[in-house]
Amino acid sequence: MTQPSDVTQLLVAWRSGDKAALDALVPLVHRQLRELAAGYLAGERPGHMLQPTALVNEAYVRLVVWKDVRWENRAHFFGMAAQIMRHILVDAARARRRAKRGGDRLHVSLSSAGEVAAPESADLVALDDALNELHARDERKSRIVELRYFAGLSLEETAHVLEVSVGTVRRDWSFARAWLQRELSRRR
Repeated sequence: MTQPSDVTQLLVAWRSGDKAALDALVPLVHRQLRELAAGYLAGERPGHMLQPTALVNEAYVRLVVWKDVRWENRAHFFGMAAQIMRHILVDAARARRRAKRGGDRLHVSLSSAGEVAAPESADLVALDDALNELHARDERKSRIVELRYFAGLSLEETAHVLEVSVGTVRRDWSFARAWLQRELSRRR
């Protein structure tokens, strides 16, 4: 099993220009990124234009071109990867809406978030809009949702990335879930 410290060491080496570190990193993170992508796409209709591997590959391409990113650790990397995947999915959903003028909506399952008290499926564009609104009101709470839901980080990992206590993350996570639930219900 890959240790978080192994991924962190490879990220630091990659940041320092070690091409071999990137080659060693890719297989270590690919499985977890694919699991994240599969979770996002689990509630989609069969034959959805984006498959987990394609989503991971697109995110990977976008991550690799960022040469000036100072990867702090594994959690930072997966947080950014999750944010990129979210943007790819939202862009695809918006493009599909434009193409069909309100046709089939892209859905993402919120049930895979474990603790999230939300309906089984929510419109990804509405979720993105609500997260953007939450970000404008409270950036940290929005970031916690991204790290917990989209990156799949634990309370402890999220606290480490944001440099706050686990208790703060727990409270903000609880508030953000309730706020998003209300917003998504209101937008239906």
